[in-house]
Parts: sequence; structure tokens; C-alpha cells
Amino acid sequence: MFKFKAIGTQWEIETIEPLSLPLQQRILDRIEQFDIIYSRFRLDSFLSRIVSAPDGGYFDFPKDAIVLFELYDRLHEATEGAVDPLVGRDLELLGYDRTYSLTPVSEVIRAEELAQEKASWSKDIIREGTTIVTRRPLVIDFGAAGKGYLVDIVSKLLYEAGIAEFVVDGSGDIRHSGASSIQIGLEHPFDSSRAIGVAELGNCALCASATNRRSWGDGLHHVLDARTGLPVRNVVATWAIADDAATADGLATALFFTNGERLAEYFRFSYVRMFADGRAEFSRNFVGELFT
Repeated sequence: MFKFKAIGTQWEIETIEPLSLPLQQRILDRIEQFDIIYSRFRLDSFLSRIVSAPDGGYFDFPKDAIVLFELYDRLHEATEGAVDPLVGRDLELLGYDRTYSLTPVSEVIRAEELAQEKASWSKDIIREGTTIVTRRPLVIDFGAAGKGYLVDIVSKLLYEAGIAEFVVDGSGDIRHSGASSIQIGLEHPFDSSRAIGVAELGNCALCASATNRRSWGDGLHHVLDARTGLPVRNVVATWAIADDAATADGLATALFFTNGERLAEYFRFSYVRMFADGRAEFSRNFVGELFT
């Protein structure tokens, strides 16, 4: 098993035979290339240039950005704006900033921000293929689907190296390939020593999200409704299964705001989600078992 830390989290790649050192290095290099483009936490990242442009500008992303952009287009529409890459500034205001201060800004600063028109992916971004045009500084956060997409990119490197059986686990964003399916425990959001169920995973991806994973202060966490800039309250954990990890990751976020039936109009997937009162629901096509 190849274990390493990247983009601020722990990764594991499980294969039948150990990965060669050159392949390991290719994977690490590719993750670094991705991070320097899409991280809002790095001062040297491409996204930081967009934040620093006082009057906006034209920004040319790599070819792989088209997958993320088109996925966010659909997520934004399906959730009626709740999932939006421009939620980055709201995360900063609540303390989830570059320095991880976890200290919300003052009421004065927040009032000044609220007095301005709220940034939106559908209104403030003009997109021409992989080029985006902005008119003002914008804080873009691709966290809703970015890590899942990176899991897909790593999986592609394994396929290209002739490895057909593997599990790539980017701290809960998992992609499986192989002849035999595997079982994944669904961690209870209130007690990490327990599981609320088990999902059967075969040649597809499962991504999970929970409000307790990145939480701080009084009821603050990283899952924000971009329309309000406030943390979601009703749903506390989600699990989405799709053909690729980018889609599963994005849907794991979307399920906090939008029911599965609505999302099924745009995507093919299965899911489980848990509410704050302890109830759990799952789609009819979910393959696995719930214990509660």
C-alpha cells in the first residue's frame, strides 16, 4: 500500500503489487501540478491570481478544468445555486481561510460584505471553454468536487500504468477498480467508532461528507449554502456513489441542500444521507445495508 499526505490530507493507494518508485513519483508530481492550480490555500496557486486581480481579467486554465467547470455548471443548476465555487469568500469570512485561523471576521467586516452583491458562478463568471473571465477579485473554492476529481486523475495514472485492480482513497473519497467488489463502512457522524451501514463498491466511486469533519467555533463547519453563506443545519452526513469520484464528491455536497430525486434529474448515482435528528434515508438503487 502506498501511503502519503497531499493537499492537506492523508491518501492511500492499495494495489495487488507495490507501485514502482517512478510511478509513485509521477502520482506525487501530478497531485502537485493539480494543487498549484486549484488550491485557494496557496499564495503561489493559479486561483490566488484571480483573488489578486483588482479589476478581474482573463484566466486560462489547463485542459482538465473543463470537467470541473461542466460538473459545477450542473451542480449549480441542480441545487439552484446552493453549490457554487464562489463560496470561497464566505468560507474565509467564517474563519476557514488560508491560514486556517478558524476565527470569524468582525461584525463590521461581515456587514460590509453583505452590503455588496453576492458573487455567483452563473453571474460573475464568463466562461469560454477553459478560459474564465472575471470583473472583480473572486475567491474560488473547488472543494465540493476537487478532491474527488483528483482521485479520478490518480486513478487514470494507474490505468495508464497497466494497473487494473486498485483502491484509491483520498480521505473518504474512494475509487475502486477490480473484479471483486469491496465493502465500505459508513462512519457515524456523531461517533467515529461506529458505522451506520455498509456500502458495496464495485468499479465505481464513493465520496462522503460530514459537518463534523471540518468544524470549529459555535456551530461552524465547511458545508455552506452559497446562497446564504451560512452552514447547513438539517443534514449532517452524506454518501454518494457514482461512476467517477468527481461526480460522487460533488453530489455528496449537493445532498446537503437538495433531495436525491431532484439531483437524479441531472446525475446517475445512489446515495445515503443522515439528518440532524438521527434519521437516515437512502436511494432505491443503493447497494449495501443500513443499520439504523
